[in-house]
Amino acid sequence: MSEVRSPLRPAITGVVLAGGMGSRMGGVDKGLQPFAGRPLVAHVIERLAPQVDTLLINANRNPAVYAAFGYPVVADAIAGFAGPLAGLHAALAAAATPLVATAPCDSPRLPVDLVCRLLAELTANDAQIAVARTGNQPHPVFCLCRRELLDDLTAYLQAGERKFERWYQPLAAVDVDFSDVADAFANINTIEELQRLGG
Repeated sequence: MSEVRSPLRPAITGVVLAGGMGSRMGGVDKGLQPFAGRPLVAHVIERLAPQVDTLLINANRNPAVYAAFGYPVVADAIAGFAGPLAGLHAALAAAATPLVATAPCDSPRLPVDLVCRLLAELTANDAQIAVARTGNQPHPVFCLCRRELLDDLTAYLQAGERKFERWYQPLAAVDVDFSDVADAFANINTIEELQRLGG
């Protein structure tokens, strides 16, 4: 982390979720697609890394390419490209910190204060997971959760469940309003969006 961490703040592992199939992009490895002269994942790393103590990249393809960014790469333990929850599961299993923060590889303009705002509400509400929201729209792939949820998430995934919101709804969850920076949560799903926004 680039700034000095307060001894009162628990250590946080960040994970960039780059393990998807990129199906709406024709099956390409989305995180490695060029955006404004660099791979999408490079933009996300640049914004997320200063906010956390340790960073992981969740990827199921091209591990050597992702490792070249200088951070450990973890693959899903759940087979079949099971989605962002499988990436969170892999990060919770690999993390050595009490908290894990997530961000997807296709949102290159994520807030630079994402983690501190999630942490403030997680702590204030004694919650298990804090999820970003803009307006009435939750963005569960931008979350901060306690590593103690690993067993609960493992059971959920082993039961064949995949929906992020369905998993955390029964938990002690808090939504954190980011409506003031709603544009920061724009994600890139198609080649056309990539080209239009800077690819």
